[in-house]
Amino acid sequence: MANDARRRRELQLPERDRMPRWVPRAIGLMMAAVVGLATAAWLLEKLQTLLVVLLVSMFLSFAMEPAVNWLARRGWRRGFGTAAVFLVFVLAVAGFTAAMASVLADQITTLIDAAPGYLSQIENWADEQFGIQINTDELAAEFTEGGSAASLLGDVAGNLVSVGSALVNVAVQLLTIVLFTFYLVADGPRLRRLLCSALDPVRQAMVLRGWELAIDKTGGYIYSRTLLAVAAFLLHWGAFAIIGVPFPAPLAMWVGVLSQFVPVVGTYLAGLLPLLIALLDDPITALWVAIVVLAYQQIENYLLAPRVTAHTMNIHPAVAFGSVLAGAALLGSVGALLAVPAAATIQAFVSTYIKRHELIESELFETHDDEPDESDEADEPTGANGPETADGAGNTAGNAGASTGSDSPAAG
Repeated sequence: MANDARRRRELQLPERDRMPRWVPRAIGLMMAAVVGLATAAWLLEKLQTLLVVLLVSMFLSFAMEPAVNWLARRGWRRGFGTAAVFLVFVLAVAGFTAAMASVLADQITTLIDAAPGYLSQIENWADEQFGIQINTDELAAEFTEGGSAASLLGDVAGNLVSVGSALVNVAVQLLTIVLFTFYLVADGPRLRRLLCSALDPVRQAMVLRGWELAIDKTGGYIYSRTLLAVAAFLLHWGAFAIIGVPFPAPLAMWVGVLSQFVPVVGTYLAGLLPLLIALLDDPITALWVAIVVLAYQQIENYLLAPRVTAHTMNIHPAVAFGSVLAGAALLGSVGALLAVPAAATIQAFVSTYIKRHELIESELFETHDDEPDESDEADEPTGANGPETADGAGNTAGNAGASTGSDSPAAG
C-alpha cells in the first residue's frame, strides 16, 4: 500500500504543470461559438432571399405609412387606405411600363427598317471623306426581311420557355413583397404595440423613436424624389416637344423616374435613351437633347434639389454616395436602392442621441459662403428637442405612443 501511494505521488504532476480548470470550459465555449457561427451562416445563406424580401417590404411600408396615416386620420380604415395607396402605386408603375414599352417597340421597328439606309450613308461618307471602301451589304441584309435582326422578336419568343421559371420566381417574390408590405402597413399600430409590450419604457422610447425616424426619412425620400421626378418630367416634356424629339412625353417620364430613383448612375442612364432615339431621328436633335439634359441637371443640383431635400432628407452627398456603394456591395441593386433612406435614418437616429457642443473659433469651420451651413440648421432642432436623457426618451415615447394610439381604432 505504501509503495502504491508513493508511486502515485511520483506520477502526479506538479501544481504549476497542471491544466487550469478554466481551460476545458474555454475550449467548450469556443467549440460552441464555432458551431453557432456556422449554423448562423448556414441559416443566412438559406434564408437570404426571405431576408431581402422582408427588408424591401419593411422599407416600402415605411414609405407608404405616411399616406396611409393621412387617410386614417380622415376616417379611412387602415386596410382600405393601404389598398388605395397600393392601387395608386400599381397604376403608376403600369402606366410607366406601358408608355416605355410602346416607345421601345416603335423605336426597335424604326431602327430595323432604317438600318440599311444608315449603313448606306456610312458607306458613302467613308468613301467620300477618306476613300475607304466599306462593304455593308451583308450587314444590311441582316435587317431586311428574313434577316436575323428582322426575326429578333421571333427568336425572343422562342426563348420564352427557357426563362419561364425565372419569371415565375420573380412573380412569386413580388407577390410576397406585396403581402408583407400590406400587413406591415395595415397592422402597423398593432405590430408596434405587440413589440413594445415586451420592453421597458426606456427601450420602448428608443424603438418608437427609431421607427418614427425610419418612417419620416423614408417617406421624405420618396416625397422629395417624387417632387423632383415630376419637375424633371414637366421640364423635359416641354423641351423635347419644342426640339421635336419623337415620343416627348414617355421619354420625359423615363428621364424623370430613372434620374431620381436610380442612385448614382440614374442620371446618365436617363439621358441615354432619349439621346439614342433623337440620334436615330436627327443628329442635331440629339445634340439639343444632350444640352437639355445637362442643363437641367445643373438646375436641379444647384436650385431645386437643395430646397426640396433640405426639408425632407438632409444627408451629405458623400455619405449618400458611400451608402449606395456599401448597399450595392451587400445586397446588389436592392441594397443600392435602399441605401440612401437607410443611411438617412441611421444618421438621424444617431444624431438624436449625440450631445452637441459649441464650436470653437477656427478657419477650418468657415465655408466662406453667404448661405448658412445646412448641418448647423439640421443640428439646431436636435439640440433643442433631442432626447439626451431617459426623460427625453420618455417624452418621445409618449408622443409616439399617442400617435400609435390614435391609429389603433382604425386598425381594430
